[in-house]
Amino acid sequence: MLLFTITVGGLLMMGHQARGESLFYYFRLEDQVPENHLLRLIDRHVNFEFIRAKLKDRYSDAGRPSIDPELLLRMLLVGYLYGVTSERKLVEELRMHLAWRWFTGLGFDQEIPHHSTFSKNRHGRFQESNLFQELFEEIVARCVAAGLVKGKHMSVDGSFIQANADHHRRVPPEQLAEVAKVNHTVREYLVELERENPVEPAVAQQDKVSTTDPDSTYATKGGPARLGYYDNYLVDNASCVIVGVQATPARMSQESVAARDMIERYRERYGYLPQTLAADTTYGNGELLQWLDERGIAGYIRVKENPNGQPTDLYGIDQFTYAPEENCYICPEGKVLKYTGINKRNHTHVYFSTPKRCRECSQKSRCTRGKYRTIAIHTCEEARQRAHARAETPEFAISQRARRKVEALFAELKNYIGLRRLRLRRMRFVREQFYLAATAQNLKRLVRFLSGRSTPQIATA
Repeated sequence: MLLFTITVGGLLMMGHQARGESLFYYFRLEDQVPENHLLRLIDRHVNFEFIRAKLKDRYSDAGRPSIDPELLLRMLLVGYLYGVTSERKLVEELRMHLAWRWFTGLGFDQEIPHHSTFSKNRHGRFQESNLFQELFEEIVARCVAAGLVKGKHMSVDGSFIQANADHHRRVPPEQLAEVAKVNHTVREYLVELERENPVEPAVAQQDKVSTTDPDSTYATKGGPARLGYYDNYLVDNASCVIVGVQATPARMSQESVAARDMIERYRERYGYLPQTLAADTTYGNGELLQWLDERGIAGYIRVKENPNGQPTDLYGIDQFTYAPEENCYICPEGKVLKYTGINKRNHTHVYFSTPKRCRECSQKSRCTRGKYRTIAIHTCEEARQRAHARAETPEFAISQRARRKVEALFAELKNYIGLRRLRLRRMRFVREQFYLAATAQNLKRLVRFLSGRSTPQIATA
């Protein structure tokens, strides 16, 4: 009821809203969701019925009907679209948000699934069927089919995501068996390691292992050392669509491995490789550069140099002459540096002089500070030189600007989706969070493309 207060002079009228509640209301949820709302656009352009088909064999023919798996997936997607990664909090918010109810198909008279339902399905049929990976790849396939993904020029990068574990709760590996007697997580971890084909590959060797999340890795990237994982993205530059996601231990060496895996998986699914790949210097190792060259992919990546390499005030490699017949190098003074083999630690061909040859050399002070000169040539030196040459081209600058889109996606992941710190533990469940987050990011771009609307016109509340 709305009451009015009138001043003596009749110049001021102040409304007073009396709190009241009708016994019955009549309205449709359908009428409360704007036409340009993000959830309405997703519902209009994306059909999620394929989820039931993928999980059909995971349900029994007898017993009570289960909760619709499409309903559970829609609820999870709402959480990642709006930065609610806690399932308990998601259920609470769903009770009050009209648009969320409409998108999930829940009327006011229908019961919202309990938050524990997600955990039961996560450890069961969702995990066994790789549902979250297939959901992500299905949305990518629709982006490709719609013409949104061009697939010619791509970028790759990884971002450190903090694990849901305290780095103070770590023990040496030899103490794990003792801890396993009272810790279920560690006990499960040790059982997996003993299996002939473990569920997850063994974590990189660490001095100490977390008893809370044994799969997490103690590492640092742009901050203090913490336990965490790397979330790796392969992104189509033209559309900013994530076409590959991979969770790895927080080791920089794993970023190049993830890049190769994501590119190969994209080729297996769509039958072609990108023409170019942009990345930061972390990916500038000779092995990855050569791998890209062998597949006809131009790597716009700065070469990663050895920080302990030859000082710049001494003779560089260009001062030496290579003799291919004898596989040796000749120094400016005519002395021979013989080939001694491959250094497996840093993947280089090594050429040595001797103390006798270098002892009386007049140019020794300009050549080496040691007793004799050595030359280390990377086993993939040709690929490294081609990468050096590409770094001087205008195309390299263009690709590096395009690469910033990956960093923008990670900013969205942490600031809007709220995945600065993981909620679930263990690699298989961390992977689930990365797939769902990337799916939510891709859905936004897909429906904007299909609807022909610019970002400001889409209501996201």
